[in-house]
Amino acid sequence: MMRTWQISTVTDAARARIATARLAAAYGVAPLERTRLATALSGRLRQCLTKGGTWRLSLKAGGGLLRIEVAASPAAGEPPWQVAVDCPEPADAAVHAGVADDTGVLAEALLGADEDTSLVLDKLAEQEELVAFHREELHQTNQGVLALHAELDAAGRAQREAFAAERAARQEAENARRRLTFLADASAVLTASLNHEEIVRRLPELLVPEYARTVDVWLFDSDDDRRPPAPHPAAAVVAARTGRPQYAADHPGGLPGVEDQPPSALDPTRPLLCVPLPTRRAPLGVLTLTPPGERWDPDDAVMLIELTRRASIALDNARRFEHSRDIAETLQRALLTDLPTTPGLRLAARYLPATYGLNIGGDWYDAFRQPDGSLITVVGDVTGHGLHAAVMMSQLRTALRAYAVDGGSPGVLLTRLHTFLHHLQPDLYATAVIARFQPGEPVLTWAAAGHPPPVLRDPDGRVRTLDAKPGAMLGIPLRQEIADHTVPLEPGSTLALYTDGLVERRAQGIDPGIARLATALGAFRTEELDADLDGSAERILDPMLSDSERDDDVCLLLCHIDSRTARLTPGN
Repeated sequence: MMRTWQISTVTDAARARIATARLAAAYGVAPLERTRLATALSGRLRQCLTKGGTWRLSLKAGGGLLRIEVAASPAAGEPPWQVAVDCPEPADAAVHAGVADDTGVLAEALLGADEDTSLVLDKLAEQEELVAFHREELHQTNQGVLALHAELDAAGRAQREAFAAERAARQEAENARRRLTFLADASAVLTASLNHEEIVRRLPELLVPEYARTVDVWLFDSDDDRRPPAPHPAAAVVAARTGRPQYAADHPGGLPGVEDQPPSALDPTRPLLCVPLPTRRAPLGVLTLTPPGERWDPDDAVMLIELTRRASIALDNARRFEHSRDIAETLQRALLTDLPTTPGLRLAARYLPATYGLNIGGDWYDAFRQPDGSLITVVGDVTGHGLHAAVMMSQLRTALRAYAVDGGSPGVLLTRLHTFLHHLQPDLYATAVIARFQPGEPVLTWAAAGHPPPVLRDPDGRVRTLDAKPGAMLGIPLRQEIADHTVPLEPGSTLALYTDGLVERRAQGIDPGIARLATALGAFRTEELDADLDGSAERILDPMLSDSERDDDVCLLLCHIDSRTARLTPGN
């Protein structure tokens, strides 16, 4: 379909525009596109009328397009104006495009407001209202989203702060647990020893490298002359004088309970923490530490000060123990007897103090002559340990010698000791075994009170335990008469008296130990015992003590009748 209009006046332009709009509607052009087409065509026609002359408007429909062209007539040098819009084919072939000569209609067309434009404008107004509504709704939604984001951000920030605070609290609790665990373990290590030198040696092992880079222990009354006296930092001297911890560095330490001092001249580049070792009377010394890093954490410094206090208590206890042990050991060794010499009878004794704990002082041996020439040999053990036991042992030894001056058999002597101890120390007990060798008589008389039985080796190497019924322990609240026992003696016989520290083991009891002693004694030849009784005593101790913890004193007294002597003779 092809239509053409000649336009030279305003009326021609109005008719052409109205016809074009109707044809566009008839061919199914969308209202919005028709409005745009009418607006664009109106603007072009106004330009043409302004220029003057005659113009030709051509409209052609086909192929799904509606093409419009406006050109000068006749053709001039200006190119034609063209526009095309999509359109479906109309339902009927005959399309009426005539326009009446109604002045109002033409005027309305000249203003560009026909029925399509009005419809489109109404729809556009509705769409604009709808767009404005949706725009407002979108704005409100955006405001809500922004507010929600702000709330989520604040909640996330608060959650992160809470997590950070929880992590910090957990780390602080873990650090506190670590310090307390270290303090408990280190205290157990320090208090487990009663040797002050071992405690001093263990302090650096405990603190380096986690809590200190170097550790120096300055003990005021150290008597170690193997090393020349070392200079000490001024802060250590102040700590010793004042009894308060000192921190020496070129910056304040900020450590609780610690006073700041200038840097040490001995090591000005490194901070020093000098903590006194306090006791009830006066400080034992000063512990000087250097930090593992740049400086100490205040909580670590508090822990180190507390550990130093506990180390001081351990050192003080160790020194008190060593002092008491030295006194007890000195007293006991001073009371051990020099064995008498008797023709035909050889004696060998061994005494070993305990190596663990303050167990010195309970065991003793003795050998002396009675006025009738008999030889009394005794081995005893006072219950308890330490200085008190050593003193009681000396009193029993003296009392026994005093009672023996008046004569009396082993049983009588033990009965008197029992009465003496019960009245002297009602809460203290003792065990003892006494053997008497009488000159000219091949008989051994012995008695025991709560003590391990003597072991007798015959000349032929057979060993027997003299386990006749003994008396009860000395000092118990019981009246008793301790009986004597006798056994024949032949030249070459050997009697072993001992304390329970030689044969008793916690896990086994005493009987297996006595059997081992009998085996060890029976392994000797008579000639060996005749020639070297002291060496034989040493060779008995070695296998007997190989499995011992040495937590008790050990006492062994061997009495050997020379096989080359037929009878005992009195000594001088």
